[in-house]
Order: sequence, then structure tokens, then C-alpha cells
Amino acid sequence: MRLLYVAAWLVAILTVCGCGVSLLDLSGPGPAPGSPPRAHIEELLGRVATVESRPHPGGYQRGCSGKELCVFGPAWTDDQDAAAGHDGCDTRNNVLALDLRSVAFRDGTRGCVVLSGVLADPYSGEVLQFDRADAKAVQIDHVYPLAAAWDMGASTWSPERRLRFANDVTFNLLAVNGADNQDKGDRTPQDWLPPNPAYHCFYAGKYLSVAVEYGLPVTLADRDALAEVAERCP
Repeated sequence: MRLLYVAAWLVAILTVCGCGVSLLDLSGPGPAPGSPPRAHIEELLGRVATVESRPHPGGYQRGCSGKELCVFGPAWTDDQDAAAGHDGCDTRNNVLALDLRSVAFRDGTRGCVVLSGVLADPYSGEVLQFDRADAKAVQIDHVYPLAAAWDMGASTWSPERRLRFANDVTFNLLAVNGADNQDKGDRTPQDWLPPNPAYHCFYAGKYLSVAVEYGLPVTLADRDALAEVAERCP
């Protein structure tokens, strides 16, 4: 299920629109093209575990310098066994290569270092130009945030499983606009959904797919928020 839902609308939208056009203008008031149907989101809701509230076991340290615990391994390392691991490219560039269109690579990097491309952003709905000179404008989001995953069960996983989770280009990683990624932080669906409502169905399906794939629960409040989203899906 390699970025199943995002792929459909990326291709469709980039075929008909230019940069700077809002995808919501093209998709109308309902969900964006390629969004998962209500039945699929409800099927995922039926499979995911639920907990009353988010626990806080402590011990989460993402950083890897000095005495930091580096609990999910070095950021964007290629030395891991998720899809695209051990391919000679770091994870960030792998995601950019997957999610951008009209990609240009740096010469001599064997198709690894992305210099530029076009992103149909799944959070704002805008079509954005990516330029490596302004790399922070497009960031890589963990759909199910690392800190939330740690609290909800990843603290008990093996280091290898946490490393895989942090670099899983198939399920948990998306290229998105930097401002929304920073705004989201480690918040879960009860507190954060994409600012463009047209992409709520896509996000709900993506978030629940990660949870089911890795056996991570959602809180009751998350479940209610996602169930409400499902009601508005086709």
C-alpha cells in the first residue's frame, strides 16, 4: 500500500493544475480526489485498538548527540530495514523522490539527492515548488508522530522496530509544507487535522493505516475525531 491514497490525487491534480492553485478549488467542497471512502476508514477504526487517554511513560529523546537517547535512531538513516532501506539514499530524499513530481536530482548522486520538484501538498492543498536551497519549506512528516508513538507503545519496542517505524516511507512518512508540519508537532487527530478540510479523509485513512500496521492504539478522543471525519467521506 505504497502511499496508496496520496498517489491517486497527486497524479490527477498535477495533470490539470499549475503551481499556486488551491487543490480545494479543484475538488469542490467535498473530499479531495482519491480520498479513501467512508467504509474503508470505518473498517480501519474497527481494527485499531483504543485506550482511554495518552499515557506518558517518559524517556522520549529523539536527539542523537551527546548523552541523548536517540530512541528512534539517527534521523533519516539508510541503515534500517524499512522499504527503501539500504538503498544508498537517506530516507528524506527517498520520500521527496516518491512524493514530488517533475523531480530533478543532483548529478553524481545516482538518483538520490533531490534538487527540485513539485509537491501537491496533502495538508494545505496547495501545489508547491520544492527547491533544495529552501529545503525547510517542504518537510517530512511522521503521520503518526514519533513522540505519540513512544507514549502509545513504541517505548517497549526493540530499537530495530523503532528505527523501521521512523523511516517507513510506505506507511508513515509524507512530504508536506513546513509550516503545517511545525504546527502539527506531536499532536494526534483529537487536536490536529490538516487545515484544508478536503484532506481530512485522506489523513484519517493514512493515520489509521499506520496504527493498524504497527499495532498502535488511538485514544478515545482520537477515535471520535476520526469517526467524525469518516462521516463526511464519500
